[in-house]
Amino acid sequence: MARRKGRIKDKWREKRWVTVHAPDSFNNVPLAYVPITDDENAKGRVLEVTLYDILKGDPSQHQYKIYFQIDKVDGDKATTIFKRYEYSKEFLRSLVRRGSSKISFSIDVKTKDGYIFRIKMIALTHRQLNTSRQHALRLLAQDVLNKTIPNMTIDQFVQATCYSKINSDIMAAFKKVIRVRHVGLEKVKLIRTANEETILLEA
Repeated sequence: MARRKGRIKDKWREKRWVTVHAPDSFNNVPLAYVPITDDENAKGRVLEVTLYDILKGDPSQHQYKIYFQIDKVDGDKATTIFKRYEYSKEFLRSLVRRGSSKISFSIDVKTKDGYIFRIKMIALTHRQLNTSRQHALRLLAQDVLNKTIPNMTIDQFVQATCYSKINSDIMAAFKKVIRVRHVGLEKVKLIRTANEETILLEA
């Protein structure tokens, strides 16, 4: 006797579609329209976009990648938190040139509303600098970060990161000592939220 074939489930028909929005720091603009199976499984999903996808401005904004993590689903709308910002690999490669010094360091900073971020800063000079000059520039950059970020909310910090305000502040401090070719936050990632919940991130 032939066995009755079970009905094959159409997984796509079981899904529903939601619009994922950016956080307040990006005026809650829609980021993507994605399928989910249920609200709980959708939480924690990470979306990768570029700054150009959000602002639709200068095409060079494609070189800045931003990651958002879904934290809440309400009906057909999902909200996100800012998770990470980084230079694209192609952009990073284009910056490095022979005959110049690359200065970089990482630092953890805390916003005034309790979010902790790990920042990797990069600076590239017009010519080779000796170790002591490089160290002096690192100290200058650290001073700017430690003085400005603790006075910012998370929304202010995210905007200052993605819209290059922090880069400009560091560049202004550098100009008092030496002209450099590029200053920027190569990578910024959230490592702890305000409610002390640790965010697990890949390196």
